[in-house]
Amino acid sequence: MKKAFALVLALALSLSLTACGSKGTSSSGSSAAGSAGAASGSASSAGTTVTLRVAASPTPHAQILAQVKDVLAKEGINLVVTEYGDYVVPNTAVEEGDEDVNYFQHQPYLDQFNKENGTHLVSVAAIHYEPFGIYPGKTKSLDALADGAKVGVPNDATNEARALQLLQAQGLIKLKDGAGLNATPNDIVENPKHLQFMELEAAMIPNVTSEVDIAVINGNYALEAGFSSAKDALALEDASSEAAKTFANIIVVKEGHEKDPAVLALVKALQSDAVRDYINNTFNGNVLPVF
Repeated sequence: MKKAFALVLALALSLSLTACGSKGTSSSGSSAAGSAGAASGSASSAGTTVTLRVAASPTPHAQILAQVKDVLAKEGINLVVTEYGDYVVPNTAVEEGDEDVNYFQHQPYLDQFNKENGTHLVSVAAIHYEPFGIYPGKTKSLDALADGAKVGVPNDATNEARALQLLQAQGLIKLKDGAGLNATPNDIVENPKHLQFMELEAAMIPNVTSEVDIAVINGNYALEAGFSSAKDALALEDASSEAAKTFANIIVVKEGHEKDPAVLALVKALQSDAVRDYINNTFNGNVLPVF
């Protein structure tokens, strides 16, 4: 009886250990095709597929990312792009690990977001910038601007400063020394045409061109509204301007993931001649490569 009991006990222990071993192997196998943040080596060398999750604005960011999906697939990287319509969730999603990368913002916005929210997000590469342009409203040229003409400008600090700098570059106003990219209408020291500024939410400005003489519009909003900076703009930010260098749109990850192989592969693919040509040939000057 004792021998029979011992045999049953030994058999039960054996089955229990076998079950535990099976569960561990299954878990390891199911995580082989994980996210890029968990991968320590290149996907192709490991013979597995790594999923790289990217949060992006629809235009032009998601469109640009679509150009490198097949390139990355050949390297064993499955690029999954999720489009967001706001400028908060893409950052919190990367911070919390729901996304690996985001592509929608410039460095000053990222710096401010980190400061205000205690996040740990860093830039790994600059891809493009969206030049501000002066577009005609009721007045069709800058030379034809009348005294007291109305000018539509964005009402947020960063974009309004860019608008004022562009107006200064055209000789329409003069800002006090040192105003730089913190300029506001209070910093205008010369305004020979007595321009009147209509401060509006940046996204609304393309909708009010019939109510102002000229409008200073962000590149992405001009693109969405159907404007061509090459054909319609009366003036554009220069590619070598302080604004162009400062407000380039960047690839962002959580601190510590800057050297992840899939992230480096994404940057390499985006900073290629093929993507440069795509940007130049697609967006009519509203989007310009910076690499």
